[in-house]
Amino acid sequence: DLIGACLDDSTGEGLAILLKALRLDSVQAQQVFLLTAPAGRDISLFFPLADLYAGTGAIGIEALSRGAAHVLFVEKAPPALAALRANLKALEITSGFAIEARSVASALDRMHGTTGATRALDLVFLDPPWEAADEYISVLSHLGAAPRATLLAPGALVIAEHAARTPLQPSWGALAQTRTLRQGDAALTFYAL
Repeated sequence: DLIGACLDDSTGEGLAILLKALRLDSVQAQQVFLLTAPAGRDISLFFPLADLYAGTGAIGIEALSRGAAHVLFVEKAPPALAALRANLKALEITSGFAIEARSVASALDRMHGTTGATRALDLVFLDPPWEAADEYISVLSHLGAAPRATLLAPGALVIAEHAARTPLQPSWGALAQTRTLRQGDAALTFYAL
């Protein structure tokens, strides 16, 4: 079927076409994963991966298309959750993911409270509303703070998308900024544990 062919396309072009049909921006999602490649990171080794403030799920869906073993989508807005679920259904993705329909802070607290029951995160992508500076502070502080840094696996990568005009701090506890890439009004800031 068409969806299967798009998902099996190793170039990513089939997925890009399918995501555009679903009104997702897969170009940004593809760029995030292409940017991890120079660091010698194979997306299929990431388990689990968290897509925080997931919205329509473009980042997590792209990760699954590239072989990620598991994606945790965290989103609390009902319209975004509906779009995320619809996109997963339309792409016939039925496994390899979990959806936390709650705030990111609540999801991270729950994960921290189940130490041992939840494997540490290898890759985290967060894209809160750009005007919500307190969300960046809260999440990055939470992820980088000891002992909460145990939410992240050794060598974990955290990527924050934000407004280019609003740079993020160079470190958040155990997280150290490795680079920031700007494209137009957007920026991606990379942190490593």
